[in-house]
Amino acid sequence: MNSIFRGDVATARGRALAWVDSLFIDHALFRLIWSNWAAVKPGWLYRCNHPTPQRLAWAARRYGIATVINLRGATQSGSYALSKDAAQTLGMEMHDISLESRGAPQKDRILRLFGIYTAMRGPGLLHCKSGADRAGLAAGLFVLFEGGTAAAALRQLSLRFGHIAQAKTGILDAFFLRFQREGEAAGKSFLDWLHEDYDEIALKRDFHANGLASFIDDWVLAHE
Repeated sequence: MNSIFRGDVATARGRALAWVDSLFIDHALFRLIWSNWAAVKPGWLYRCNHPTPQRLAWAARRYGIATVINLRGATQSGSYALSKDAAQTLGMEMHDISLESRGAPQKDRILRLFGIYTAMRGPGLLHCKSGADRAGLAAGLFVLFEGGTAAAALRQLSLRFGHIAQAKTGILDAFFLRFQREGEAAGKSFLDWLHEDYDEIALKRDFHANGLASFIDDWVLAHE
């Protein structure tokens, strides 16, 4: 992600630059009024787009959020610096993990996410940039970790969140559908299927996105 922020939010100048970078380079201007907030498991796990410091404070008051799971990874950006500083001020745990929105989900990162879900201090909040694709993947994975169905996991990837299944991001839907076809139909748990049968290379080879949908998702909506 391009960024003009290279500073420190501990200084007034650095914090101002972080806000400029967040609002105008990272499109947080839109996130001031739109949060894409939803419950994955009420009382325990929620999802949204990249939260502003004010939204994190609201989430702490309203939902008691104790852990933030940042699906964008640690970045040199104003949005990351501001949310990390806010989480620390509010006493929240913060986990950085980089998930892909247009590539086959990676087994090692799925297992790391499972470890975070298992050990986190709840309630937790997961976010990516827009709250559409990586947040949908992570929320769907939580559903499967909890023993839910692939159909229930797929509901976390929907147009309601801004996810476009026909675009390159549809590889995330294809991942859940492959588990449904290969694992669920055979009576396997998700983790067993992941360890024994999941083939990232085959998923990438077999998935084909719609060009127009991908253009809209990548350049019009500017999803990461």
